[in-house]
Amino acid sequence: MKLRAQNDRSVSKRTLKPGEFPAVMHPDATEPDVHEGNGLTLNLQPELLTRTPVPGAAAAPTRPPGSEVRIPMSTGEPNGTASSRRCRIGSHAHSHSHGHTRPADPDHDPPEADSEPSTSLSELRYVLRWLQKSLPFLVVLCAKLVSQHALGLAVGVGLFTTFLYVNKNIQTQVFLQHRHSKLRCLWLLLFLTASTLLLYYTFLTETLYRCLVFLSPTIEPLGFWEVLWAVGVTNFIIKFLFMGVKCLILLLPASLVTYRAQMRGLMLTEELGQLHQALAPVSLWFRYLVTYQEADGTPGLTLGVLLALLYLILKLLGLFAQWTSFLKSVRMFLKGEHTGAAATRTQCSEAGDVCPICQGEYRKPRALICQHVFCDQCVALWFNREKSCPLCPTLITEKSHKWRDGATSSHLQIY
Repeated sequence: MKLRAQNDRSVSKRTLKPGEFPAVMHPDATEPDVHEGNGLTLNLQPELLTRTPVPGAAAAPTRPPGSEVRIPMSTGEPNGTASSRRCRIGSHAHSHSHGHTRPADPDHDPPEADSEPSTSLSELRYVLRWLQKSLPFLVVLCAKLVSQHALGLAVGVGLFTTFLYVNKNIQTQVFLQHRHSKLRCLWLLLFLTASTLLLYYTFLTETLYRCLVFLSPTIEPLGFWEVLWAVGVTNFIIKFLFMGVKCLILLLPASLVTYRAQMRGLMLTEELGQLHQALAPVSLWFRYLVTYQEADGTPGLTLGVLLALLYLILKLLGLFAQWTSFLKSVRMFLKGEHTGAAATRTQCSEAGDVCPICQGEYRKPRALICQHVFCDQCVALWFNREKSCPLCPTLITEKSHKWRDGATSSHLQIY
């Protein structure tokens, strides 16, 4: 026993001679697998396997020099499973060697909605790039159009600015009630008259004034743009005419016309002006729709007549609503308003002798049906926009008389 222990220690303490290397185990990639069920075969250099023989141990069979020792490594798996595992291990190692990139997962694909903003952005960039390239041509085209229609554009701008200026001044004068400036109203009347006469003198050969009496002008050829231009000019001229009538109403002395009657006259004037504006373009559009080319023949004439009849039907439906509103204004102008009665001194004292609207002493106090007391002129201005009492939700009138403040509708009636 002592001798065997010494021999074992001598084997463990054995040192390598110069030129010797420890045994290296590596797979043999040049030979195919010959043992099924073996996942790995290792080749060992025979000269590295030589050891000092141990006494008492069985002598190992000798191998010829230069041959390799093959050690099968059994994994306990079939050949196919082992190869698939090697493939998975190889793919896992390959993914780690490329920066640990995560393989694509079909169940977690990015949503398609992410591509929509990029597509919209690219289209927007394309449009902007097209506009940038086309901008010089658009500038040249606009300059040409302005030079060709400079007179028409100047007329349109002049009519619009004149309307805004006069309309604002008339509303201001109405708001001042009996303190308004009659000289200012006279100036507005002269300004409107001069603007209208200058326009008709400039286009005297086209007889645009005939549109006011529902006749077609002498514009040739009467195409779409010519009709549209004539209708727009006529609409502004009608506004000017009725704004002049409002100036005349404001010029009437207060001894002849009360403030309430003055506001009713302004409301009736505006309703009549809107009715006239709705009727003026009928002849122009009817003539345009019926007109046809000789090359169109009977089908073109038939289509034109049908379109003209359809236009007349739509126009009559619109005129019916305007006519109903006009009749209500006429009845109110003739009968007056019944929003309340004159307030007594007792009612005024109970209300505090102060108008809730103007916060001043009562001037011609009027008690509404809800027994709230206000100045006559203050409550009249209130009902220009509202239907109920200023202090409670009681409905006083069925219609808000929004044109009693002297305003003119800015709606352009083109059909």
